[in-house]
Amino acid sequence: MTIEEKGYFGSLFSIFWHLKFRQRNSSVFPQIYFLIAATGVIFPITVIGWGLSLFFGDGAAADLSVSFGKNETQDIHTSVGNSILCSFLSGVVLIAVSYLWGDNLLRLIGATDANLSLAHDYGFIIYAMIPFALVQNTLASVIRADGNPRYAMCAMLVGAVINIIGDPVAIFALGLGIKGAAYATILGQFVSFMICAFYLTKSKTFKISLGSFRPNAGILRRVMALGTSSFLTQLSIVIITVINNILLVKYGAASVYGADIPLAAFVVIMKLFQIVLNIAIGIAAGAQPIVGYNYGARQFERVQELLKLIIKWTVIACVICTFLFEAFPLLFIKMFGADGELYTRFAVLCLRIYLSLIIFTCVQKVCAIFLQSIGHAKAAAPLSVLRDVLLILFSLVVPIAGGVTGIFWAAPIADMIAVSITGAVMAKLWKSLEQEKRKVQTRTESQSIQASSPGVIITIAREHGTAGKQIGQLVAQRLNIPCYYKEMTAIAAKESGLAGEFISNINSDENAVMRELYLSTNVIQQAIIAQDKVIKMIAEAGSCVIVGRSADYVLRNNKDLVRIFLYAPKDYRTKKVMEMYGDTWDEGKRNIERSDMARSTYYKNISGKKWGDPHQYELCIDSSIGIQRCVDVITEYISKRTKQV
Repeated sequence: MTIEEKGYFGSLFSIFWHLKFRQRNSSVFPQIYFLIAATGVIFPITVIGWGLSLFFGDGAAADLSVSFGKNETQDIHTSVGNSILCSFLSGVVLIAVSYLWGDNLLRLIGATDANLSLAHDYGFIIYAMIPFALVQNTLASVIRADGNPRYAMCAMLVGAVINIIGDPVAIFALGLGIKGAAYATILGQFVSFMICAFYLTKSKTFKISLGSFRPNAGILRRVMALGTSSFLTQLSIVIITVINNILLVKYGAASVYGADIPLAAFVVIMKLFQIVLNIAIGIAAGAQPIVGYNYGARQFERVQELLKLIIKWTVIACVICTFLFEAFPLLFIKMFGADGELYTRFAVLCLRIYLSLIIFTCVQKVCAIFLQSIGHAKAAAPLSVLRDVLLILFSLVVPIAGGVTGIFWAAPIADMIAVSITGAVMAKLWKSLEQEKRKVQTRTESQSIQASSPGVIITIAREHGTAGKQIGQLVAQRLNIPCYYKEMTAIAAKESGLAGEFISNINSDENAVMRELYLSTNVIQQAIIAQDKVIKMIAEAGSCVIVGRSADYVLRNNKDLVRIFLYAPKDYRTKKVMEMYGDTWDEGKRNIERSDMARSTYYKNISGKKWGDPHQYELCIDSSIGIQRCVDVITEYISKRTKQV
C-alpha cells in the first residue's frame, strides 16, 4: 500500500469515526456518504499518479534485479536517475492538467452536485504534492531492489503515522474539515519523500550524479517496457473507477438508493479491495528483486520455488480476508461510518458480491508482477489488465438486466474468466522454466572433473589483463592435461546448491551486492568452502592446470604443486583488456584497478598473506613478453622439474 492510499484510508477513518461518536447531529458536517463519495471522486486522479510512479519505479526495480543476476550493472545509476526524472515530470504534467481542468474534470469522473464542493476542497490541496509523491513511490521500488526493503517500508510508515496523527488534529482541533485531511496527507507524503531522497546518498549498488539524470532513450525504453505492467494495472483501476462512478450515478438515480449511496458504497468496497490487493502486490513486489536476480543468474529451480511461495502466501492472505468479509461485512462497513439503514443494507450486499472472489483477482495480479520481475514485459502487460478489461465490459452489460447491483456482480464474473486465462499462461511459463532448467542441468553435468594421470598441479594466479586464462589453456594443451577455470564454478555450484554466478563473483568487485542479496555472510562462507572442496577434488584427480580462485593457497600442502604468478605493466594490461572486453582506455584502467583490488582482498581474507608476493610462487612471469613465450617458459620449467623428480 502506498503512502497516498494510507493517507486516503486514514482521512476517511478519522472523519467518519468522529462523526459517528461526536458530531452525528452537527450541521457542520454533511452526511457520511457525501464525504465518502467526495474522496472517491479524487481517487482516480491519485491512482493515475501511483501508476506513473510505478511505471518508472517498478520498471527500474525490475531492470536492477535482472541486471544484478546477469552481472551487468554499469548502467544502473542511469536507469535510476532517468526514472526519478520522468516520475517527477509526469507529476508536474498531472497537476497542471488537474488544476487547469478544474471542476469540469471532477464532474467528468463522477462528482455530483451534492459532493462537488467537498471534492474540490480535498483535491485541490492533494494535487500540490503529486510530483514529490510520485518520486517517493518510484524511489521506494528502487530502494527495495537495491536490497533495503526495510528502509522503504520505514519511509512509508513514517509518512503514514504522520498522516494518521495529523488527520484528527487538522480536521477537528484546527477545524479545517475535509481540507485538514488533505493537509495531513500531503505532510505525510512530503516526509516520506525526504526520507527516500536521502537514501540516494547511501545507496549500495549505484551512485547517483547529475549525469544520471541525463535522458537516455535506450535505457528508458527498457525501464518503461518492464514497468508497463504496473502502469496498466493502476490505469485500469482508474478506468474502472471512473466508469463505475458514472454507471452508479446513472443506475443509482433510477433506484430507491439514489446516486450518492451506491457511489459511497463503491468507494468503501474499493478501499477494502485495494487493501487486500496491496497485501498480495506487496508479497510479489517484495520477492521481485530475488526473482529477477535468480532468473538473470539462470537459477530456474529457485524461480519456480519463489513462484510457488508467492502464490501460496497470496492465497492464505486472501482466504482469511474473504472469510472476514463474508462473515462480518457490517463490521467493515461501519469502520467507514454507516449513515442510515438503506445505505448499510446496500453496502453490505454489494461488499459480499464484489469481494467474493478476490482471491482470484490477487492471484492473477501477482502472476503478472512475477512475469514483470523476470523481464517478460510482453506477457506481463496484457495479463495485468486482463481482469480489468473484462470487468469494464461486464460492468457495462450486466446492469442492463440487473440494475445498480449488477455493477457489483461484474467483478466475480470477470475474476473467474481472468484467472482461467492466467492459469493457462502460467502453465506455459512453468513448462518453459522446466525446459530451461534441464538445459542448465545438462550443461552443468557436462562440466565435470576429468580423470588425469598423476603428476604436476599447476596453479596460475594473475593480474587482470595478463591473459592468464588463455595462457593456462595453452599450457594444458601442450602438456595434454585438463585446464580448469569457469568449470570450477559449475562443479562447486552443483556440490553446494548455490548459484554458479554467485560463486563466480565471490572474489569480484560485486561481492557486496551478492552479500546483500543473500542477506548473510554465512552464504559466502559456504560458497568458499564448496569452491575449495572442488579445487582439492580436481587436484586429487591428477595432473592439471587451475587458473585463479586462490588455488595456490588452497593446495599449499600438495607436494606436486607448481605455483605461477603472471604480471605485466599496466599499459600493456589496459590494451589487453580493451582488446578482450571492448573497454575504452579509461574503463580498462578502472576495471584493472577494481579487479586486482578485489582479488588481493579476497586472497588476504582467506590466507592472511599478500597476493602477488613473489616469495609464494615458483615462477613469476611478465606476460608482456608474449603469450606463446609465457607458455614456453612454463612448459620448459615443468619439463625440467619432472626430470629432476
